[in-house]
Amino acid sequence: MLKQNNEQTVISELRHVTKTIEGARGTIVTIIEDIDLQLKKDKITALLGPSGSGKSTLIKIISGLHKPTSGEVIFRDRPLTSPTPKISIAFQNFALFPWLTVFENVAIVLKAKGVDDNLIKDKALKILDTIGLDGFEDAYPKELSGGMKQRVGFARALIVEPELLCMDEPFSALDILTAENLRREFIDLWTDRKLPTEAILLVTHNIEEAVFFADECIILSKNPGRIRARITINLQHKRNPESDEFKMFLDMIYQILTNPELEAQSIQSRYFVSKEKYQMLPNAKPGAIAGLLELVFERGGEEDIYKLSDELQMEVDDILPIVDAGVLLQFVKVTEGDITITEQGKEFVTADILERKVSFSKQVMENAALVKQIIRLLNTKKNHRLHEDFIEEYLVKFFTAEEAKRQLDIAITWGRFGELFSYDATTGELYLENSKS
Repeated sequence: MLKQNNEQTVISELRHVTKTIEGARGTIVTIIEDIDLQLKKDKITALLGPSGSGKSTLIKIISGLHKPTSGEVIFRDRPLTSPTPKISIAFQNFALFPWLTVFENVAIVLKAKGVDDNLIKDKALKILDTIGLDGFEDAYPKELSGGMKQRVGFARALIVEPELLCMDEPFSALDILTAENLRREFIDLWTDRKLPTEAILLVTHNIEEAVFFADECIILSKNPGRIRARITINLQHKRNPESDEFKMFLDMIYQILTNPELEAQSIQSRYFVSKEKYQMLPNAKPGAIAGLLELVFERGGEEDIYKLSDELQMEVDDILPIVDAGVLLQFVKVTEGDITITEQGKEFVTADILERKVSFSKQVMENAALVKQIIRLLNTKKNHRLHEDFIEEYLVKFFTAEEAKRQLDIAITWGRFGELFSYDATTGELYLENSKS
């Protein structure tokens, strides 16, 4: 199940950020270059890229630990020039003081700020309880497992109630089972609104981890680090790694990362039609399109649209979508209010029922982007089946919820009429005919 992606408040922003360092013999080495990035409220953003892509450098610049060579770092609409307690970092190596207890390791952050001891105690115990460390307050790091140590790291980062929590590969030092368990517990806390932070930035090298957590995945290239792709992962939390939709995002991101010579957009286009190329399908059924073509053909192949509207006792707003569909499918042309049937239109009108389906499907596949997208997605699936929610919620990025539903309905109707794919209304699944069991 996917979710609607609404506009969100920007917590932190990078504007044309570049970072260089001095290399051997005085040469200038560019680590990251011209990075534009927004971290939004109630969103998890993942930075994903190969070694040398500048992920760790970015997290330090975002948190104010490093300054960019050029560009701006904006936090809450103001330039960020130094570290702030409103941005915390959870590191991969725990960084705990071995001589301090769990409570002391967490409380030291507020103690360094001069916070009242009673308030420190209340806040520390509360965050330890939230993060699953209740009962371990007096334990020392040597008594804890790797997963418990990382919980302490999370608690220490969260005790200041940061507006932005940065996580630098926080699960990479853990064994597979511990990491999996801690990821699930962490995302449960996030989705249940129990974490005292408004946005999360996750730096990771793990594709599955990025898809599991992120609402947006930023993919970086290396030498220097640049943004290569931005992937909106609008799947509902809590996500099932075994679902077809989850695996689809895994596959897409994997292909982008493992094909650095290819344009990321060309890879993404195998899965989704880009926003720049998106079109709206006219709200017209195949039967209505056929009826219009027959009328025009019977009148010598040309007719005035408004005359047709009057004779059919249809409002212009009702007939225009049918005309638009005919134009989109290249069955008719419209010039100065006159509609003229094309050779493709004549071929359709003079064909029998089966031949009409072939003609219709051919024009749909050549001209209807959404239908082509559905076919492409079905072909990427091993079982050639896809739930309608996946398409509908993706369309919400381009249309209103009502229009997204309408667009999907039109695409399904056109696809079924042309026998391009089938649809099971009971399960809500679209599928290729030879895959039905």
